[in-house]
Amino acid sequence: MAQEWQVVVDSGDLIGEGPAWDAARASLLWTDIAGRRIHRLDPLSGAVWTRALEQMAGAVLPRAGGGLALCLQDGVYLTDSDDAAPSLLTSVEPDDATTRLNDVKTDRVGRLWGGTMALDARADAGTFYRIDPDGTVTTVASPTTISNGIDWSADGSLMYYIDTATQRMDVFDFDLDSGSASDRRPFIRFDESFGIPDGMTSDAEGCLWVAFYDGWAVRRFTSTGRLERTIELPAARTTSCCFGGPGLDQLYVTSARDGLSRSQLAEQPHAGALFVIEPDATGLPITPFAA
Repeated sequence: MAQEWQVVVDSGDLIGEGPAWDAARASLLWTDIAGRRIHRLDPLSGAVWTRALEQMAGAVLPRAGGGLALCLQDGVYLTDSDDAAPSLLTSVEPDDATTRLNDVKTDRVGRLWGGTMALDARADAGTFYRIDPDGTVTTVASPTTISNGIDWSADGSLMYYIDTATQRMDVFDFDLDSGSASDRRPFIRFDESFGIPDGMTSDAEGCLWVAFYDGWAVRRFTSTGRLERTIELPAARTTSCCFGGPGLDQLYVTSARDGLSRSQLAEQPHAGALFVIEPDATGLPITPFAA
């Protein structure tokens, strides 16, 4: 199995995050949270488009009708094209300037799921939400600390969720029709030697790929929670991952350089880069936001 990493874009992101494959445009979207910018990569040409933002962006996702959904510090904004001015769909915790949206994903009918966290990452300051295409915001779990990895089982009956501070992945029973998540329970307790669990994605075999911040790796877990594979990377702060490419058979991995010392950066010249791995696995397509 080929598992060698390659640097796709040496973007030097402070906190690269939220990779998402935009199938309609055969390109990869991702954010630099602390750098307040979003990127789009055309893998065929290697061209990278970057847009500066006025707020931190926890996630950027394609919209069903074109354009982007920007999950910014104070809410969800919509654009009609990459360069168009964003318009506010809905505010999230508008009365609390100390929190921001972090990782956000879409379910298979195009609803958003994601949570807030404190700017100083203090415990129990966040909430995990569902955000419907009409802008309705519904609390799913509270309190939380750092909502990160979110994804669903291949059959859609389970939703997986990482609150980083718990050092574990939880699972909910999930009903796609109603958009309800219930019976939250621990699924995988991660050994602290792995690093800090961050973003994640699932594959067509029902396995779960988790990026470990300060862990130098992404790890694949089976549908029963067993560690099946570790793929090491040359950046300690791996942050998230997603499948992309026309066959969804490439694993893109984001990373961060924020907070690293000068000596650490010298040892990690690719910290903050976007990587790709040939994982011998295939991902599941994401659904664009239905707004």
